[in-house]
Amino acid sequence: MNPIKTILGTVAVSVALTSAAFAAGSEVNATSTGLALRGYDPVAYFTLGEPTPGDWQITATYEDATYRFISEEHKAKFEANPEAYAPQYGGYCAFGTAMGFKFDGDPEIWKIVDGELFLNLSSGVQARWEKDVPGFINTADVKWGEIEFKDPAELQN
Repeated sequence: MNPIKTILGTVAVSVALTSAAFAAGSEVNATSTGLALRGYDPVAYFTLGEPTPGDWQITATYEDATYRFISEEHKAKFEANPEAYAPQYGGYCAFGTAMGFKFDGDPEIWKIVDGELFLNLSSGVQARWEKDVPGFINTADVKWGEIEFKDPAELQN
């Protein structure tokens, strides 16, 4: 194996990973590699009615984050109208957003309300959110306008 090609390959992979790590801004709840929804297929919530891990080979980028899909059909639906399938508040916890914070949204703790996907931090938090879903959504919509581009750590000061 050519040592120069090995070094160049390693550098290329490192640059790609570093670039991906900083690809998604603070408005999207993504992993350090820029993966949104922890790799779950956003379209599956609407078509299958359950969280479904996507295929790492079938991806699309939206708001500088990478989304995975279970099929090319789901990818095409997403690309045609990403706003219809991407989780609200960038995938952060809906209840947390209503409180003015950006907490991790768990893709396994979800609910579709009026055709929009919402995530929450935990089942306990979601139970509290479900006591007044319309009220919390209205409050979160206003708060999101204030916090969307702020770093999550900045909001906890």
